[in-house]
This record gives sequence, structure tokens and C-alpha cells, in this order.
Amino acid sequence: MNLRLLPIFIFVCTIGFSQSNGKIKKYTIDINQFYGSVLLHNTDISHLISNHPGGLIFSYNRKTYGDEAWQETFNYPDIGGSFIYQNMNNSTLGDNYGIYAHYNFYFFKRLMQFRIGQGIAYNTNPYDKYDNFRNNAYGSRLLSSTYLMLNYHKENIFKGLGFKAGVTLIHYSNANFRAPNTSTNTFALNAGLTYDLDGGEEIAFLPTREKEKIIEPIKYNLVFRAGLNESDVIDMGQYPFYIVSAYADKRLGRKSAIQLGGDIYFSRFLKELIRFQSIAFPENGVSADDDYKRVGVFLGHELFINRMSVITQLGYYIYYPFDFEGRMYNRVGLKRYFGNKVFGAVTLKSHGAKAEAVEFGIGVRL
Repeated sequence: MNLRLLPIFIFVCTIGFSQSNGKIKKYTIDINQFYGSVLLHNTDISHLISNHPGGLIFSYNRKTYGDEAWQETFNYPDIGGSFIYQNMNNSTLGDNYGIYAHYNFYFFKRLMQFRIGQGIAYNTNPYDKYDNFRNNAYGSRLLSSTYLMLNYHKENIFKGLGFKAGVTLIHYSNANFRAPNTSTNTFALNAGLTYDLDGGEEIAFLPTREKEKIIEPIKYNLVFRAGLNESDVIDMGQYPFYIVSAYADKRLGRKSAIQLGGDIYFSRFLKELIRFQSIAFPENGVSADDDYKRVGVFLGHELFINRMSVITQLGYYIYYPFDFEGRMYNRVGLKRYFGNKVFGAVTLKSHGAKAEAVEFGIGVRL
């Protein structure tokens, strides 16, 4: 699961809370204890899977009732913030403390809740080549973190007090901002309590409003993305990268648009990796003069919420002079529109489950 978007936490907080200043305001809190296992997604971390991690999730939620059209479209989700403490129960991995922005989505008469949270975590014992060389999962103290929860969720059983229980998946990674970056995924069972801060007062959802029909011609997008990343060779150093993307999109309705376009990659870490391999592994036939640039084409989808949207793209390199993680790539992330044309974006570019970089972009949709 490629949801390793480094400081998207700040980005999401800004979007989520700024667009939710409706007239009806109702808040809840919940606290969950969890206990589970680190999944073996990569054999390189097998030596780190020794005990069962556990921890606490504390959350603050603002309910929506239809003050804005998007709230009804998505079945009146909650917008909130979370704090997670996770004891990895392994002295090499240390403990993680994370802060997140999240959405709660409801199904089956609001008895099932799906939560997706994105944030940033602090690790107490990252990799150190002298003191903690066995920790190849976390190469830095600051990590991107994503968590998913699927819970049975029953509110206001008695005077605002409710109950929830289910499963949780917590992911930590630094998206190759610094090596090593093998990452961890924790699958856990959780159970906890919810509390309505006004004691359980019932508020009705606003009446269904007439749905606006959205019809747009094909739009053309130009995006510039940049950031820092590092190869998997430890201590090779961090280098800037630049990406120019152009694509067309066609709106399919209120929620969705499809995309078709291309990317040009200028990744300096690849230039250094080519030079390193040409010297260290001459048997591979890599020349120091090999081109480090790449060109890809992609198909994508955009899910519109309000001024925020979620993008997913699947690409293929058509110009690929140096073999790095295969020709297929994918991108997932968030966009925030500022007006009708300009947008900012934070996205994760990866090859399957192998992250390459967190990209910070600015673009225009014409």
C-alpha cells in the first residue's frame, strides 16, 4: 500500500479544517487501544519482527451535517485529528509518536466506520551506522505515516458514550528521503470508547439539496514537482529532483475525472547512482555517461471532494536508459485548488511497493 506521503499531515490539516467551517458544529472524541503484529512485507526486516507491538490512538472529530454539498455526497463524513503512540516492542525499532489529519467515512446505517489518516511520526531510535545499524526500517527520526481503521462504531449508547472495535493498519516510512527505508506495516486489532462532547444531543442532517450537474470540456494541466531523495546506498547523499508533467483530464461528473499525460524526470540521485555502479560494479555494464533522465506516460483518476481532490496515476517509462526498479510506476496523493485554475499537490511516486520520492508540486488547470 503506497500511502507514504511525508509531511502531507500539514497539507491535509490545512485543507480539511479550512473547508469545514459550516454552521452546525458537533464534536466527539475517541480513544482506542491496539495490539498486533508487524507484517513481513520485505525479508530485509525479518530480524526486526520479534514481538507484538501495541499502543493507543486518541482522536478528535468534527461531524458534518450537509452545510456544504460535498458532505452529503460522501455520506456526511467526520473530519478530525489523531495522535498515535506505538510501542514497537523491539529495542532496535524504538517507539513511534505520530500526529495525523483524518476522515471518517460511514456505511451500513452508520454502524461501520472507515478511517484514513495521514500524518508525520517521530521515531525514538532510527538507523545509526555506529549505534543502531540493525534498524534498516527507519533511516530518519521523522517518518511519514498512514493509518487505516475499519470499525464497528456505535455512538451514544448511554449519555454520549459509545463503543467501537475493529482492525487497524499503520504504516511508517520516510519515502526514501534518507536511506535506509525498508519501512514497517503493523496490522492490529483495536477496541475503544467514543464520547459525544455535548452529551449525545441528536442533530438531524440537512435536507437533501438539488444536486448540481457538472459538465466540463477537456482541461489541460501543467505541473512542476520537486523535492529531495536518496538512493538505497547508505550515505550516498540527498539530491534534488525535478519533474515536469503535462496531462489532459475529462470530468465525468461531480466526483471523478480521468487523466492522460506524461512526465519528464530529472533525478540527481540517479546520476550519482549510475556513477557509483559504473565504478563499484563494472560487471553490470553501466557507464558513468549513461543518461539519468526518464520520460513516462500515464493514465490517472482524480476524485474531487471540495477544493481538495485525490489523484492516482499509473505510468510506464517510454525513455528508460538506466534500469531502476522497473518501467512501471505509480503516483498517489492530494491536490488542493486555490481558485479555479491554480493548485498545489503533495504526491508519492513509487514503483509498486517501493517508494522513490515525495513530490511537492504546483500546477495550473486550464
